Amino acid sequence: MSSSARLSTCITNFTPSVWNSIFADTEQKELVINKKDEPLISIDNIEIAQFIYLLINNEKIRNVINTVTTKMVLILGRFSQERLEVLRVIREELRTLNYLPVLFDFEQSKNRDVTETISLLAHMSCFVIADITDARSIPQELSHIVPNLPSVPVQPIIASGQTEYCMFEHFKRYQWVLGTIEYETAGKLNRVILKKIIAKAEKMAKTLNKERN
Repeated sequence: MSSSARLSTCITNFTPSVWNSIFADTEQKELVINKKDEPLISIDNIEIAQFIYLLINNEKIRNVINTVTTKMVLILGRFSQERLEVLRVIREELRTLNYLPVLFDFEQSKNRDVTETISLLAHMSCFVIADITDARSIPQELSHIVPNLPSVPVQPIIASGQTEYCMFEHFKRYQWVLGTIEYETAGKLNRVILKKIIAKAEKMAKTLNKERN
């Protein structure tokens, strides 16, 4: 295809197989991916057009996405030795309940990319469990998650004897931010407390889902 060519076509009723193609200096414009008699969807990039087409029309991919968003749980907290032990206990309990826990160590870096990654993971999660004990990076992460994701419950937890950081009060106005649950130590984070943490998040997720539908 020449550099002056205009790539403008209709991807309907078939899935194109294009490998090792070079579209440098090629104008990709108004690629239509909807089926006949459906609302118009047009995109100006063939690779993104193929991806969006598969998302819309491939049942297996939709099932994978649905499975992830109903099973994935994001766990946030500090990665000091003591705090990490608590996060791991929560992760193991989630696994026994057939969830897909994601434990993300954002203490490694505090740049913009990490915040964006955590936000993306939160978008894919059915709920978030956030240990706000000795909070450092958590305030920044929750500021990106809570106001923008009204369909994703956030269950905060905190070590007994600790107090919520001062700005956390702001998040309590959001319906999907649940009451903070206290725990003593990782060793005393028994199944009763774990089940309470998870059950509250599950209940809120179901409530929010009903409100959307």
